[in-house]
Order: sequence, then C-alpha cells, then structure tokens
Amino acid sequence: MGVSHISNRSGQRSRGWSRRGILAVLGVVPAAALAGCSSSTDASTASEGKGATASARAATTKQATVAVTPAAGKKLADFTSPVEVTVTDGTLTSVHVTGNDGSTLAGTLNPARTKWTSARNPYSGTKYTVTAKTEGAAEETVSTFTTRSPGATFVGYFTPEAGSTSGVGMPVSINFTHAVADRAAVQKAITVTAEPAVEVVGHWFSDTRLDFRPETYWAPDTKITLSLRLKDVEGADGVYGIQHKDATFHIGREQISTIDLTTKTMTVRRDGRTAAAYPVTGGDSGHTTWSGIMVISERFKQTRMQSSTVGLGDEYDIPDVPHAQRLTTSGTFVHGNYWAAASVFGHRNASHGCIGLHDAKGAGDSSVAGYKFYESSMLGDVVIVKNSGERTVDPANGLNGWNLSWADWKAGSAV
Repeated sequence: MGVSHISNRSGQRSRGWSRRGILAVLGVVPAAALAGCSSSTDASTASEGKGATASARAATTKQATVAVTPAAGKKLADFTSPVEVTVTDGTLTSVHVTGNDGSTLAGTLNPARTKWTSARNPYSGTKYTVTAKTEGAAEETVSTFTTRSPGATFVGYFTPEAGSTSGVGMPVSINFTHAVADRAAVQKAITVTAEPAVEVVGHWFSDTRLDFRPETYWAPDTKITLSLRLKDVEGADGVYGIQHKDATFHIGREQISTIDLTTKTMTVRRDGRTAAAYPVTGGDSGHTTWSGIMVISERFKQTRMQSSTVGLGDEYDIPDVPHAQRLTTSGTFVHGNYWAAASVFGHRNASHGCIGLHDAKGAGDSSVAGYKFYESSMLGDVVIVKNSGERTVDPANGLNGWNLSWADWKAGSAV
C-alpha cells in the first residue's frame, strides 16, 4: 500500500518493513475499538458454549424406564412363569408384588440391580399389583395384571381327617381326583412332617393314590402335619392342582392286636402290655382270611353286610352286623357276630373271610367280646393276622402298606 516508499530523516530510501513492523503498526488500532469488538464476540461465544453444554447434559440424562412382565393391564396372564421387573437407564431400589388374595411374591435382584425376578410363579386366577422404585425417582412405578384360571383341575382327598387322633398304624393316604402323570412334581408339592421328628416317605400305589409313612409305626403322641402346596402344580397335561393348605393329625396310644387263626385267638396289646385276649373265628377253608398287617380304616357300630358286594352271590345279607371295623377295601372286617353259636369262637374258622367275635344283636351288650374290642379300638389301630392259610394281603388293599419292607416302600417314591 505504498508504505514501503516513505523516506527516513536522512533522506535515504527506507528498506521494506518487516512482518514484525507491520504487525506493530496494526497494533496501533484504538484499544476501545478492539475491546468492543472482542468483548462482543467472546461473550456471545461463551454464552453459546454454556448453552450447548447444558443442552448436551440434558440430552445425556435419560429417564429410567421400568417394564413389568406380565405386561401392565393384562387380564389373562400366564401363571406358569415368574414375574419379572426390568429397568433401563437406571437401577431398581425395591420391588413389591402383592395379590388380591393377600399373598406376596418374594424375589431377587441381579447384581446390577436392573432386573428383579420372583422366586416362584404367581398363582392362577389372581390380580397382582407390582410396585417398583428406581434410584433417584420421585415416584414409584405401579403396574397391575391378572392371571388366568386353569381349565382343568384336581384335588387330593386325604386320610385321616384334620384334627383327628388315630392309632400308630395310620398312614397319611391321599387320593387324587385326576390321574397324575407327573408324579415327581406332585410329590414335591406335598410334605408330611412329624413331631417327634422321623423320616417320612411317600409311596405311589397308583396314578391316583399316594401314601406316606415312616419306617416303623408312629410313636404314640406324635403330631403329624400334612402340607399341600398343589395350587398350580401341573399333575397332568393342562390339569392343575388347586389346594394350598395344611392339616394336622395326632397319634394316640399304641394298640396292636394279633390274631392267630391256628389257636383262633386275638391278643390285644396296649402300649406294649397285654390288655385283653378274645376267642375268634376266621375264614373257613373255602373263604380264607387275608394274612399280614392290616389297619382299621372304617368303624361302624352297626352296618349291613351283603355277600353280593364281595363277589359271593347271595350267600348272606345281614342288615345289622354289630361293631364292624374295616381292614381291607375288598371287604375284610373284624366284627361282632350274634348269629353263630358261642361254641364256634375259639374253636372253628367258619366265616366268609372276616374275623368274628362273639356279640349280641343290637350292639348294646357291653359284656361281650365284640363290644369290648370295638370300644377299645380306634381308626389306625393295627390288626395282624397269622396262620390263616391265605397269602399276605396286597399293600394297596386298604391302608396296609406296612406289609412292604422299607426298601420296597421307598422304591415307590417319585422323588
């Protein structure tokens, strides 16, 4: 721009200015102008920088999102899988799941605290409320769902009755209303415990019957607790249990009666001591009595007995048999007998397979053996028959599993 032609004081032509000199001259621009321009530009940039940083921070701070399985509002949710609660962009601090039946579902969090899983499945036909809280959130997440009801169900009817007292031979016997295909699943859902403690094992007699017993007879005064946790257990394809209950039974004194059909005598032992001895009659040669260990499963002060019900045609029909106590499902009883001569008892086996004791018509005479034995007995008492000329009774014929060895009994367990 011509500056290079300016002369110095000596009149000599000056050499071209250096870059430093040009910069020095440019630096003479008024400070106010430089300051004004610089201040405006820097402030705007700084403001924009702060806004951009805040905007970026807001963009990177995401809201925690909670998801529940089964989904919120679902009406026919599955009950065969656990409940799950997951969170993204956050961590779970607590999860509570409650049913409208008053039940709760416990569960566990994974190490990262991003997933909660219930320890068991929800119950069928139940409305659940899930309440989840996440770290730093002001409000909880609340979700509800309702599980479907099963299409087909089964229950187990058990012996003895809840709250009852039985003899030392009484097993816990459960009969199911539907054939069980998954025996292990069903047996795992049932426990039988005793006080004083003893090992109790289940044995399947069929796909509808499961009995429990210890190795030897229960100790007198034992408390037994049956816990059924069959609700929503799939016993067969698409068939689910519906029971969730406990029942308690008690064992009374020990009474074991041994019948020897060679001597035709019944010896009754109570708590280890001989309490009574009665002359009896057993099955004749054409109708021999089962041998083995049998348990009293039913008791009738009087009952009707018909030969047609046990496959013997019309040989007898007695409407008022006194003091009858059932020993087998197939029809073996120990009962009073008023129609036979008194001389039969203790001398001759003349029955159609039952054990008979001398008795009186009407079941009201307290002096006769039939009355006395009935009054001394209870459900679950043990009756052992020896020397009958017949084979040992089938363990499934009545409550007679004591005829199996402990090894054979345990072999019938599914777990």
